[in-house]
Amino acid sequence: MNDSVLIVDNDKTFADSIRYNLENDRYNIDVISNGKNIIEKLNINDYKLLLIEPETPGLEGVEVCKSIRKVSTIPLIIVSINNKDINKILAFEYGADDYLVKPFNILELKARINSLFRRISYKTSNNKDYLIHLGEFTIDAIRRKIFYNDNNLNLTGKEFDLFYVLSTNPGVVFTREELLKKIWGYEYFGELRTVDVHIRRIREKIEKNSNDTQYIETKWGVGYFFIGK
Repeated sequence: MNDSVLIVDNDKTFADSIRYNLENDRYNIDVISNGKNIIEKLNINDYKLLLIEPETPGLEGVEVCKSIRKVSTIPLIIVSINNKDINKILAFEYGADDYLVKPFNILELKARINSLFRRISYKTSNNKDYLIHLGEFTIDAIRRKIFYNDNNLNLTGKEFDLFYVLSTNPGVVFTREELLKKIWGYEYFGELRTVDVHIRRIREKIEKNSNDTQYIETKWGVGYFFIGK
């Protein structure tokens, strides 16, 4: 079965253009022009990716990411006419996996979508080591879930990837540039602060006190590393 994508955008010309290009790549596309029932659609359908224009009627701007993250870890890309840095930062804060400013090259969108799908398409055949135990943490590489003392941390896709890279390389310091390339899967032309935002969100979920870190440490002026237990 082809992967299904939900586009939420009231710009019919834009949505039809994206639909045409993605359907040529064998994706199944649904388009809605009002975001009022977006959560209901996510609960009913098995979408693999969500593209949202946060200014669509029925949505509350980038805060819609927060509502979606309460019910789903679906890969989420914001496609917006708003190019303000604060909007991008808030989108990542609230759980978006990527942010593109309109207009953009369709090839860039496809590259970002392919990168997201590559990261979630783990091969399960003959894989006996999909459960990785790291102290109090258990990483389920197949279902892309991380458990702390058997409690699911409910990490987003980007958060999972960041934690996975850092935790499976304990003591190795990764620069922000290296993490952007590894996690986004290609040369990412974005703010280095994107990494900081995601790291802070992970810390809030795994640390008893996010200001007194036990697991993910900052190497000042360089980047981040995981403290092996």
